Formats: sequence, C-alpha cells, structure tokens
Amino acid sequence: MKKQFLSLGVLILSCTSFLSAQRVDDTQLKQVILFGRHGVRTPVVPNSVLDSFSSQPYPAFSVSGVSNLTVNGATNETIMGSYYRLWLTKQGVLTGKDSADAAFVYFRATGTPLIAGTAKAFAAGMLPEAAININTYTAPAIDPLFDPVDAGVAQLDLRMAVAAVQGRLGGNPQSLASAYAPELALVRSVLFGYALDQTPVPTTPQGKLDVSVLPISITTGTTTTPVTPGGLADVLYAIDPFAMEYADGLPASDVGWGQLNAGGITQITRLYNLLLDLEYRTPYLARVQSSNMASHIVRSLVQGATGNGMTGTVGSPSSKVVVLVGSNTNMTGFAGLLHLDWVLPGYPPDTCAPGGILSFELRQSQSTGEYVVRVSYVTQTMDQLRNRTPLTLTAPPAIAPVFVPGCSTRNASFDCSLEDFVRVSRHAIDPLSVDLR
Repeated sequence: MKKQFLSLGVLILSCTSFLSAQRVDDTQLKQVILFGRHGVRTPVVPNSVLDSFSSQPYPAFSVSGVSNLTVNGATNETIMGSYYRLWLTKQGVLTGKDSADAAFVYFRATGTPLIAGTAKAFAAGMLPEAAININTYTAPAIDPLFDPVDAGVAQLDLRMAVAAVQGRLGGNPQSLASAYAPELALVRSVLFGYALDQTPVPTTPQGKLDVSVLPISITTGTTTTPVTPGGLADVLYAIDPFAMEYADGLPASDVGWGQLNAGGITQITRLYNLLLDLEYRTPYLARVQSSNMASHIVRSLVQGATGNGMTGTVGSPSSKVVVLVGSNTNMTGFAGLLHLDWVLPGYPPDTCAPGGILSFELRQSQSTGEYVVRVSYVTQTMDQLRNRTPLTLTAPPAIAPVFVPGCSTRNASFDCSLEDFVRVSRHAIDPLSVDLR
C-alpha cells in the first residue's frame, strides 16, 4: 500500500511540473531587443588567396570583393524582417502602419557596408513603407558598442588573452589537431578533391598549401583579434566559403566543388565554431570584449520597463523594437559572457548563423504586473537560406528558447524576472569595460 501511495505521489508531482510548464502565457510583449549577425556574404579573403588552398578555383558569388553582402543574402534579410513584421504585429508592438511604427523602432549597426547593408535589408522587410535611419559610426570613429577595445572603453591585456586561451587547451594547442582529426580530414578531402575514404591519402598537389596540417599555436594577436591561432586561421579562411556557398544558393556542384551537402557543412562548421569559441567565448576575453554590449542591453530593458530615460542605453524609453546588427564575433562573445547556449537542427551547438538573432523580449505579466525577460535564438535554417523560403507565423524560422544560468527558473520559455536578469548580468559584466554613453 505504501508503495502505491508513493507511486501516486510521484505521478501527481510529475503532472504538476508538466502543467506548470504548460501554463497559459499571460505576458504581454512590451519591448524586444534583436541582436543579430550580418547576412550571407562573400569570403573574408580574396580568391587569389583561397585558390592556394585548393586544387580547384573557388567559385564566384553574385557580387565581387571581400566580405560583401550577396544579393541573396540581402533577400534573406528582408525575408527575416518580414517575419518579424508579422510577429511584432501579432504581439501588438507594431500596428502595420509603417510611418507611425518607425517612431518606435531603433536600428544600430557597425558601419561596414556588409553589416549596415544587412540592417537596411532587414528594415526593408520589417517596415517596407518607412524610411529607417540606421545609426552607425562613420570612420575613423569606432562604435564602442561593437568594438569597445579599439574605441578605448575596455582595456585588453594581450598576454592575459594568450594565457587564458592556452589555459583552456592545457598549454598544448596542437592537441586540437587530434581532437578534430575527422573534421580536418574532411576539409583536406574537399580541398584536394578526393573521396574521404580513399587510401592511401593523396599527396598535396604541387604548389598548394595543405592547411589541415599547419601547426596550431596560440600567440599574441591584436586588439581586434586577441590571439593568433597559427594554422587554424588558415583552416578558417579555407572553409568559410563553404557554408556561404550553400546558404547563398550556389549550384550543388559549386558547394565544396560538389563534395559537400548540408551534413558535411555542419561537420566542417565545428572547426569554425572552435576558433570563435577560443577567441571570443574564453571567459577573460568575453568579459573584456562584451561587457559594454551587455550593459547597454540590460540598461535598455530596464529603461523599457520603467519608461525613464537612462544613460548607457540603446534607443529611447519609447523604443519598442531595438535592432542591433554586428558580427558573429560580437554575438559569440556576448553569449560567452552570460553563458548562453542553443542548438538548432542543421547547425552545431552555439552556431551564430548568417542573419541569426539573439532576441531579448521584455514582457509584463497581465495578472501580477511583473516584468520578465525571455531570451531566444532565432535563425533561418540552412535550407531556408538556400531556398530563400518565405517565412510566416505558421512557417517560421528555427527558434530555440535560451536558458540564462542563475536566472531561468520559470517555465518552458526559460523566463527570468527582470530583477534577476539584471542581477545575473551585473555579476558577469566588468564595470571597467563599460561606458554610459
């Protein structure tokens, strides 16, 4: 009998936990901050460099030059903006009257053509009938929100940066070559055009550089790229075009010269994410490089809840939608600072996909008046990017709720009370790496 009562008690507790996670959401969206990455672009180094890594020439994109937003990349950004137009209208934040809504929307982006162009394309989808101002810093001025070190807001100790990354690798960076041997082998087979299971492995073509065997080391970098990872940097240059080729819709024969499908790109992307993780998620580096962004986002959420103007924010107290567009390095560092993780189909964990967005929703309970913060990661899947798939509320992009450690205890959406979100963020933020402009 006692065993039966125990089983019944466990069942009741299980049902209670399930029901509490499934409670009707009585919150209303008051403000959202969308922190996103630029769209699909051309490679970060010219083809003249890339071609030294491969037996065949790299394919050309729809636009020329280095790190430029592609035509399809801009289209996908507009598609994503259009999705948010639908979602924000349903949430009651936008009305569908673009000229009126524009007064409550704030855009800020780094000033490069790639990222400013991404913001413009996104705005064209969100508010197609309005003229939107994209706030940027004009060179030589540096935006402290996206680059606090070069802007003089944060001080980076380059020796500490090397030590911090070396410490994560047990002082032996070359161990990554064995840890990621399957990925490096796949990279080599794609670059030199042979089957992965071919034996013996073909020799390196004459006059070509085999990036898969270059020594990996961690040495002093620059204020922009804190450490130099030796041969791992060349691996990144060589593989970076593959995901962009697929996402941009290039013919299958041009995606890794016909040797890579979506699954292969996912595997190779692990190497790309590895380098980003080391350079920007390493705790010391995340704290120095991302505290200013985190501080501005947190203070903006408080400003949105109180309606009182504050320094060190983005937008104004009346800004219902704040869109910040930067690079994957900005997003990776920010996620590392607050220990945010996500995973979505077709991507390795914590991938900052082209056009992907970290969303911070400020919501208010209609029953208690309490403000909560709901964090999610939103991105088009690789196939949605490749096919330029229209997005709707019934056919949305991929969305992952994001858990905020020390804060998310509420429900299946991992909501935090605003008070707890502020507390956790303040603990993570380095006050010496923050300005209040």
